[in-house]
Amino acid sequence: MKWLSILGILVITILIILYEWPKLKKNQKKEKKAFAVLLLTSVTLSIVLLYFPDIPGPTELIDTIFKPFGNLLSNL
Repeated sequence: MKWLSILGILVITILIILYEWPKLKKNQKKEKKAFAVLLLTSVTLSIVLLYFPDIPGPTELIDTIFKPFGNLLSNL
């Protein structure tokens, strides 16, 4: 049933493209590239999260990086 979820994600992505792309003007090349990169990143992340729902989030990464600094500061 995950393929149905992937199909739903792709349908929504296509609808977003069909709605937003015509609003971008022809000379807005940087905006079009940013739109494509952000949309591709979000689609990839949503599919990865579909298969691996227990992936640690960004707050856990920040906590892992800065926890030693917090311990160091609390000992001062």
